[in-house]
Amino acid sequence: MGDSWSFLILRDAFFGVRRFDGLLKTTGASPNILSARLKKLVSFGILEKRAYHQKPLRFEYRLTEKGRDLYPAIVLLMKWGDRWAGANGVDDANSAAKPPIALIHRTCGLAIDPILECDKCGEPITVQDMEWKAIGD
Repeated sequence: MGDSWSFLILRDAFFGVRRFDGLLKTTGASPNILSARLKKLVSFGILEKRAYHQKPLRFEYRLTEKGRDLYPAIVLLMKWGDRWAGANGVDDANSAAKPPIALIHRTCGLAIDPILECDKCGEPITVQDMEWKAIGD
């Protein structure tokens, strides 16, 4: 999960890109890099490889339940990138550039600004609000 190609593959999988050619186009990865990352994501159980055509045999890559559970992390990383990576991938928190995409909540039809919040009180979570405690202490 720690490399940029895997992140791009997952981002595109969440947007419905499932086939090798589509992922090749949207990620910009070379075929050998894309193939290696897809194999790794399949071996980790994050994607599953499914045949969608028999003659010739063709496959697509679909998110598993384990993969779909990564959605909140991917969305928060996208938010971080929108703020800090700028349009050219340059560290530019002062850039006036708009994010390349907006996430639209289908239920209300509005663009969202994702937040991490406490499941008990509903307050946003920041690093200053948290402490770590080992289980059993």
